[in-house]
Amino acid sequence: MSSVASDPASAEARLATTVQKAAAAVGAAFLLVGTAGFVPGVTTQYDTMQGAGHESMAMLLGVFMVSVLHNIVHLLFGVAGLAASGRWQASRVYLLAGGAVYLVLWIYGLLIDKNSGANFVPVNAADNWLHLGLGVVMVGAGVALSRARSSVPAGRDGQQP
Repeated sequence: MSSVASDPASAEARLATTVQKAAAAVGAAFLLVGTAGFVPGVTTQYDTMQGAGHESMAMLLGVFMVSVLHNIVHLLFGVAGLAASGRWQASRVYLLAGGAVYLVLWIYGLLIDKNSGANFVPVNAADNWLHLGLGVVMVGAGVALSRARSSVPAGRDGQQP
């Protein structure tokens, strides 16, 4: 067994790399979803897509309500995830804060009247369940994949725990 494999600091560094990979993977998924929202066929009723609001009947994969605003939000979350993945702390914050945003969006989606101006994103029941899942997974990943990093000093790239 190599000395690198048994070095606790190396194990800690792998966790940091894992949280960065998770942020990159989530960011890439958001970019894919945001782009798919603008693809006719992948998005059904594409010709009904609105800039924002519940009047948009466009459905990603025929299930999730989308609008131009909704797709742009996904694209921005994707860019943020890829940008954050370059640093351990930024990756952790991206997963935790992004997950919290999606949990708030889930609660918001549960509370609003889907046929009112408050549904400006827009969201439907499928979006609500997806937002709950995204929130839980992102927060869970942010916590679980960065737990041991707090005891590791800054690395060569200046990343702080």
